[in-house]
Amino acid sequence: MPRRRRRYWGLLLALLCLGPASHADAQTEEEQRARAELEQLQRKIEQVDRELGSARSEHSGLQQQLREIEVALGELQRDISANLAAISAAEAELGQLEQRQRAQQQARDSQQARIAAELRAAWQMGQQGPLKVLLEQENPHTVARAMAYYRYFFDARNALVAQYRTTLKELARIQGQIQLTVETLETERNELAQRREQVLASKEQRQTVLASLASTIRSKDDELQRLQQDRAELEQLLQAIEQAVVDLQLPEDYRPFASAKGALAWPVEGKPGNRFGATRGAGGMRWQGINLTADEGSTVRAIHHGRVVYADWLRGSGLLLILDHGEGYMSLYAHNQSLLREVGEWVAPGTPLGTVGSSGGLNESALYFEIRKQGKPVDPAAWCR
Repeated sequence: MPRRRRRYWGLLLALLCLGPASHADAQTEEEQRARAELEQLQRKIEQVDRELGSARSEHSGLQQQLREIEVALGELQRDISANLAAISAAEAELGQLEQRQRAQQQARDSQQARIAAELRAAWQMGQQGPLKVLLEQENPHTVARAMAYYRYFFDARNALVAQYRTTLKELARIQGQIQLTVETLETERNELAQRREQVLASKEQRQTVLASLASTIRSKDDELQRLQQDRAELEQLLQAIEQAVVDLQLPEDYRPFASAKGALAWPVEGKPGNRFGATRGAGGMRWQGINLTADEGSTVRAIHHGRVVYADWLRGSGLLLILDHGEGYMSLYAHNQSLLREVGEWVAPGTPLGTVGSSGGLNESALYFEIRKQGKPVDPAAWCR
């Protein structure tokens, strides 16, 4: 079993173990039985994976290469998205800092002008200093007013100088933040350029593998056999998942999936490439979902509340994410460019799950989308508005 898939199933099984708090000094019989059932289930999942491996055809080596390349591409695309988000945030922060810098510079210039005016006034007052004014005045009230004016003047001047110093410190601090933000932007842009070069190289490798895979398909019978094997893998995976999630607890604010029938949003804006149940080439195979043609990189969103129960690469489906919605309902999102969620996460309607791609061997970007009830595919058009 691949390391990443073991990690995902480990997370899922750990989630199944979560339950009401119990005494730490001993395990109840119920807990021991639950643990034994989980261990048995884990062995069953590993057996499924071994069966899937033994059922793979002579193309397995090429499929493994395709898996490694597309998983790496998905991670690179996710890194690129993170780089772009960091660059956008840094640019926004830089804009705010520069705006604050301009405001502080204007305050500094204004304060400098006021200080210069105060110094001129002080020089003029110095010709009639406080002691001279005091000695020349005969009226006590006039003397009191003059001294109060002098105190006010000097206090105001000191406050203005203190404010000016604070402005200079703030300007220096902002300048430091600007420098740090500029350095962060440069780092993120360099990393983005490196990631994009890696993506280009990986895409070339992917095209080479796809060409090799295409050359091994010598007839329509070979193509049908491949599709049937891909379908069998997906069905076995779904059966294992159904057994794994049967006892998962739902959140308190959960809205039943069935109550949203006909009102769900499509996971991505795209043109349907087929009709549900239509014939899929020769051999009597039929479409169990809908291909939504969309631009590469478009955001794929959850159609309803649910828990991620699978997020990995699967032959024929590419980067695949499966949501369990409770009460026997699941939704599948295949051929993603990148996956944005991991097993165990709860998501709300509209939560980004991944990005549209062509993983799994497609020649053009599209999202393959299924809804299942008790393991049986149902027409998504009857559920999504």
